Amino acid sequence: MSFKCGIVGLPNVGKSTLFNALTNSDKAQAANFPFCTIDPNEGIIAVPDKRLTSLAKISNSKKIINTTISFVDIAGLVKGASKGEGLGNKFLSHIREVDALIHMIRCFDSEDIQNVNPNVDPVRDLEIIETEMMLADMESIQKRLEKNNKKNIDQEIIDILEKVLDCISNDKDISVLKSEFDKKKLKQSGLLSIKPKIFVCNVDEQSIQNGNKYTKSFIDNYGDNNTLIVSADIENQINDLNEAEKKNYMEVIGIKKTGLDMLIQRAYKILELDTFFTSGPEETRAWTIQKNCTAPKAAGEIHSDFEKGFIRAETISYNDFISNNGWANSKLNGKMRLEGKDYVVNDGDVLNFRFNT
Repeated sequence: MSFKCGIVGLPNVGKSTLFNALTNSDKAQAANFPFCTIDPNEGIIAVPDKRLTSLAKISNSKKIINTTISFVDIAGLVKGASKGEGLGNKFLSHIREVDALIHMIRCFDSEDIQNVNPNVDPVRDLEIIETEMMLADMESIQKRLEKNNKKNIDQEIIDILEKVLDCISNDKDISVLKSEFDKKKLKQSGLLSIKPKIFVCNVDEQSIQNGNKYTKSFIDNYGDNNTLIVSADIENQINDLNEAEKKNYMEVIGIKKTGLDMLIQRAYKILELDTFFTSGPEETRAWTIQKNCTAPKAAGEIHSDFEKGFIRAETISYNDFISNNGWANSKLNGKMRLEGKDYVVNDGDVLNFRFNT
């Protein structure tokens, strides 16, 4: 399965700079004026996973295929976007298409980079974005719940819409919906304010290790569970280096992981995703699945016929595959299992599917 993360925020907070760094491109124009980005830019990148190299070496695979993630650079939002201010309507329509949101928050001072607000205030900036999304949701929900439209909507979707409207109208915690409704139904609702979120505090180089007063203010209000401190400028610099130079530079400035690695790990966490592998002489490949995915559903990620005709899954954990040097020894040493339709795939499983066509 493929998934998209949309980079959102006010104008001139570093969205396009981060997008170019993540996708190692100059696809998004980054300039010092509001609404530099109008139409969204999309980049598809390979998800780094060192386990692939180890598997491919043992299987003597001809090629390695990573799973992928898409990043979308979305036009900046301003107060009043839900009523069409700035590029509001475009912004909001593009957000509906992504699976998770990366909220880019300005946490740096600069006389050279314009700020659409009179001062730097990350808490206020996020409130502007979230308020506009909630206002857009309210308008959308009210239209969908009108008598003429309501009759064409699934009852569970109606329940979700009514619950979200109540939460927004009465300032209740909207996150409770995750425990009350099916994830697929929540996604089908198309609502903006319930999308999973990652907060990225964009800082200058001096603040990359310990943050600054702006990141502290933000974390005091929103916590650090889904908050990352990243410098979009540094990420761009890292992309211009070879592996040896990159490692040395990261040690000098005191960072252990790139922004890309941190964002991918956090995206997998908030979207509740896992990875399984297929590995043989032709290729070693990574596949993305939802957590608690059954073996037939995992097989369906490869081809729908695999799911329809599923019989069994030959299954080895990644650690057993490596320690037993591949399929043959794993089977000989009793580390390969035959799993049926009810088997829930674990992250890192190496699978070979048996199926009828």
